[in-house]
Amino acid sequence: MFMGEFEHNIDRKGRLIMPAKFREELGERVVVNRGLDGCLYVYTMEEWEKVYAKLSSLPSTKKDARMYQRMMLSKASECEMDSQGRILIPSSLISLAGLEKECLIIGVANHLEIWAKSNWEKLEEEQDGLFEEVAENITDLFG
Repeated sequence: MFMGEFEHNIDRKGRLIMPAKFREELGERVVVNRGLDGCLYVYTMEEWEKVYAKLSSLPSTKKDARMYQRMMLSKASECEMDSQGRILIPSSLISLAGLEKECLIIGVANHLEIWAKSNWEKLEEEQDGLFEEVAENITDLFG
């Protein structure tokens, strides 16, 4: 289970330190992928297998399913954690998420999100006022 917010800098080579709190659970290899809302998703290998199975089961006869599979699977990259707890993020994913120096790593239940700090702050500011309204709208999901 991932939760919390951690600030780390990405270096010029594209290496980003994973929070020490998460390293054991992440394991030696992770999958970094395009996320939603302008971030990157980081999955453990075990969680990625579940995501991959769901993506693989989408009907190839549906245009939206094919597009989503392509967008998700073409950007997915297996990354190895080095001895200092860093992963090397491919430059295409760095560009996609607009990562520069300051990054935020956000724990979101079954995965992590990597955000450019400025993008996260902007999103947080936009959504902060909607939090209670959204909470009220989704209470049905919790039974």
